[in-house]
Amino acid sequence: MLVGVAALAGAALYALLRAAPVEVDVAAVHRGVFVASISEQAVTRSHDQFTVAAPVAGRVLRLTLHEGDSVSAGQTIAELAPVPLGERETRELEARLASARSIEREAQERLSGAQHDLASARRERGRLEGLADRKLVAAQSLDLAKSMESVAEHAVSAARDRLASAAADAAAVRASLTSTRSGPAAAPPLVSVRSPVAGRVLRVSEKSDRVVAAGSPLLVLGDLSRLEVVIALLSTDAVRIRPGMPVRLDGWGGERDLRARVSRVEPYAFTKVSALGVEEQRTNVIADFLESSVPLGDGYRLNAHIETYRAASAVQVPASAVFPCSLGTCVFAIDGNRARRRAVSVGHLTADFAEVLDGLAVGTGVIVYPSNEVSDGARIHVRQLPTR
Repeated sequence: MLVGVAALAGAALYALLRAAPVEVDVAAVHRGVFVASISEQAVTRSHDQFTVAAPVAGRVLRLTLHEGDSVSAGQTIAELAPVPLGERETRELEARLASARSIEREAQERLSGAQHDLASARRERGRLEGLADRKLVAAQSLDLAKSMESVAEHAVSAARDRLASAAADAAAVRASLTSTRSGPAAAPPLVSVRSPVAGRVLRVSEKSDRVVAAGSPLLVLGDLSRLEVVIALLSTDAVRIRPGMPVRLDGWGGERDLRARVSRVEPYAFTKVSALGVEEQRTNVIADFLESSVPLGDGYRLNAHIETYRAASAVQVPASAVFPCSLGTCVFAIDGNRARRRAVSVGHLTADFAEVLDGLAVGTGVIVYPSNEVSDGARIHVRQLPTR
């Protein structure tokens, strides 16, 4: 009788002293598409912007153009009444005219070279298309040739714009020099400032009638049909970006995501002070929209996600289940009602998931957000059944 009472008392004492199981949340290891990306805020920018400046010092008449107005190439966008110039200023104008003519000739040569490159790219694309039809060349080679042709077309378009801008600058200086030589007796005629390209007015720097110095910006022109995305990445992230990487854009105000593709990574970095006062080295990554028309303007903000890695079928686990340990990287796997520390080999890691290279099988339950109470062999109580 006494033995039975002692056994019951011992069992009751053991039950009181035994640690209660730790309540945990569990997720299941699964296989699926895994995408790693670098995310950062970005802004849109007109592909080719032109800041139109006053060619000579003088009084600029009140501009009738406003932000958003369309202009055509060669259209008069501003008029200036030049101030009388002395001999030194006249010689400076003559030197500027000679320089402007040289720049115009250089722009013409660049356009000729770009047109020659475009013709070569088109011939190469046509040659590879014929070989591809006969299965004599890989599809990737044809895609590369088409991409090179597209790059050459953009280069020709940019060269034409540069030539138009150089010609407009030369014409403006020539007009200023002509007005100076008209003689002091007569009032100098107005100098017409013409648009170097067709586009839209993005910003107006001088809206009122006032005297400006030579070189003062009057307005900024751009082509909103050719927008690009500027993503200022940390230089440590920018070194992982390559032209051609896909970019997903959201947070721009619309319901759907926009698509773009990295066109280039600028070769220099700049210092930017973060909101916390930390100096950061950042590099601009430029992406081109894949859609021909987007409902955005110049300087619009959006969120960019640059895809750096994609696996069609990868074993993955929630990133909240992975933690550093003496073995490298570990998770707590579910073994009945016990937690077992298990070392895993992790590949790419995102904010949501980690790619598992070795150490876990699909369907294994793992503890997410393990607390300090969870240890190897600890008793657990699952609050959430293993799910994907």
